[in-house]
Amino acid sequence: MSPTPPDHALTILQEGKISLRGEFMWGSNYTYLAQVQHVGEELPAVYKPTKGVRQLWDFSSSSLARREVAAYLVSQALGWELVPPTAYRRDGPLGPGSLQLFIDHDPEYHYFNFNAEDRQRLRPTVLFDLLVNNADRKGSHVLLDADRHLWLIDHGICFHVDDKLRTVLWDFAGEEIQSKLLEDLRLFYQKLTPQQGNRIDSEENGLARQLGHYLNAAEIDALARRAEDLINNGCFPNPDPSRRQFPWPPV
Repeated sequence: MSPTPPDHALTILQEGKISLRGEFMWGSNYTYLAQVQHVGEELPAVYKPTKGVRQLWDFSSSSLARREVAAYLVSQALGWELVPPTAYRRDGPLGPGSLQLFIDHDPEYHYFNFNAEDRQRLRPTVLFDLLVNNADRKGSHVLLDADRHLWLIDHGICFHVDDKLRTVLWDFAGEEIQSKLLEDLRLFYQKLTPQQGNRIDSEENGLARQLGHYLNAAEIDALARRAEDLINNGCFPNPDPSRRQFPWPPV
């Protein structure tokens, strides 16, 4: 895991000075390696400016950076710490965009060559993608750092109100969700939809209010419905044979 605590890393990303160091040449959108300096500390980060996003028919290009931040908030609310600290910066070097802590990892080790033990660790990842309605979970979007902590990246096309799930991770289809993960989902749902008298995350309706800076009301409602469906069904779904549920390319 990153030696910098997530909350502290987030502060550096939110407030630090951004300097571009290079460009990642793969991927559909312009993505840059950056260095972020704040009060004598420095962190590497991935900067995705909104102006570098390829236009999509079903997602507004101006919304992708905000969806990256929403994915981080969901990961933290679940308590799973899957998404690296991510901030939205209006003052980026190339304009508004997302800024995410860079995870040092071996790019040649990914889902398609994970060993059996590492594949068994992916149940929270699958549930996370079901929750956020991930339209592009490729095998290379699942990273392991030097401490074997598992990280997930690239969440710009998540949270659509319609079913957009496309993922390579179908290892647990039909399997019951473990009780601990179900309890995490229940707590997440309570945070997202606090009932009268429920004090969980009640400060200014914390989670829904935070997500409201990055998603619209319909998208937050759809997120809550997906959480409720997973809790009620209690199992990992099977892929729908009537539609394409795998991304391309898969890696």
